[in-house]
Amino acid sequence: MINLSINEGKLKNAVKRAAEEGVILPTFEQMKNPELIPEEIKERLKDVGLWEINSLNLFRISWQNEPQKSGGQFSGVNFLELPAELTGVKARIIALVGKWFPTGAHKVGATYGCLIPRLVTGQFDPTAEKAVWPSTGNYCRGGAYNSQLLGCESIAILPEGMSQERFDWLAEVADEVISTPGTESNVKEIFDKCWELRETREDIQIFNQFEELGNHLWHYEVTGDAMLKAFKAAADSNSRLAGVALTSGSAGTLAAADRIKKEHPAARLAVAEALQCPTLLYNGFGDHRIEGIGDKHVPWVHNVKNTDMVIGIDDNDSMALVRLFNSEIGREYLQGLGVPEETIAALSLLGISGISNMLAAIKYARYYELTEDDVVMTVLTDSMELYGSRLEEMMEEAGDYDRTAAAVDYHRHLLGQKIDHMQELDYYSKKRIHNLKYYTWVEQQGRDSEELKAQWYDYDNYWERLHQQAPEIDSLIEEFNQKTGLLEELK
Repeated sequence: MINLSINEGKLKNAVKRAAEEGVILPTFEQMKNPELIPEEIKERLKDVGLWEINSLNLFRISWQNEPQKSGGQFSGVNFLELPAELTGVKARIIALVGKWFPTGAHKVGATYGCLIPRLVTGQFDPTAEKAVWPSTGNYCRGGAYNSQLLGCESIAILPEGMSQERFDWLAEVADEVISTPGTESNVKEIFDKCWELRETREDIQIFNQFEELGNHLWHYEVTGDAMLKAFKAAADSNSRLAGVALTSGSAGTLAAADRIKKEHPAARLAVAEALQCPTLLYNGFGDHRIEGIGDKHVPWVHNVKNTDMVIGIDDNDSMALVRLFNSEIGREYLQGLGVPEETIAALSLLGISGISNMLAAIKYARYYELTEDDVVMTVLTDSMELYGSRLEEMMEEAGDYDRTAAAVDYHRHLLGQKIDHMQELDYYSKKRIHNLKYYTWVEQQGRDSEELKAQWYDYDNYWERLHQQAPEIDSLIEEFNQKTGLLEELK
């Protein structure tokens, strides 16, 4: 359960800061249903850029933003259907598009889900404390951004080997940026830095996405709802929602499948990870290049009992497709194969982890021999807009890219996806993965082993009670807004 106990003294400080900064907080219901957002706020958003440091952009923490960089309103869930001409499978693969969030990635929503419960209960004081955002990239960007919007200071922590675009952007938005050794899979080093900060500083609160249940809850409520709406918009009378395929990362996005299964109990959840670091699949370790996911542990917020399959994705496949999808020659080759022009034009919406999610959905569809009536849902966390330097590096390393190279990349790395490195999980396979949490979270991070047991043995009481907290948090958000008086001033 998310702690919702009230600290009146800190809450007064938070309300005062919000009133001074002009901050109005959106509810979960407004993030799911933008039609509930006050018209006065929508009118003001017409003059606000999507990435602008403006607290009104809190109301753009939604999958339903109009896909434009400034002044957009709300136009339904942003999703992309990846056709059979591209994927090579009969099943319909539908991906939510993360580019049209503020910061260009959906992680800004997860950070809101983690921070807001503490803010509206007075557990976090933005006038005296800094918000610490440990991450492998997009999460600390989202946290620094929301911290700016909410009028509090932030510390971003991320591995030194992440893309230069992330560091350049954070230098302008975060109050402090701390780089840790390693790259995408070096999560332990991030956790170690958090312990160092806890022991040496009193002016911080750490919002660790890998253990904050607000991460899970935001995706259960908002991303799960968006998936259901996208399915309804794309489905015909014969369509079946066959499953959800996602890379793990912090495991927050996986919570969307918990929501999906409420209405489509036959759907399965397939969780993918880099084959070069196959923690769930083989209890393995290593380094990889799929930016946007973290490894070598099982996140505390991963509802493992609700996971039906694990899949290993070769990072060589993901990186080869980055080049195919984002070069002129590669796109011309795809056009010659009959891939629709509108799909080719949209390929830049797939960042590196988004491509990996697509590959997971393809492998899932092949494994279960899905048909044209089956729909597999996935997510495009961010877009290639955040990886320009990576693309340049790849082009320099590979040299000239020609039609032959494009053909090899398409047939080997896309059509060549097989049903290898996949495991259907039975009861004890799931329990094996769940038990891995002990070594990271109880031994290293000080979590309670009784809570770890409750996640497994008291499943309904633990996870279902968490899912039922969203309305209570919404009530606290509404009370907070009433205390600032800003909504009344708008009217």
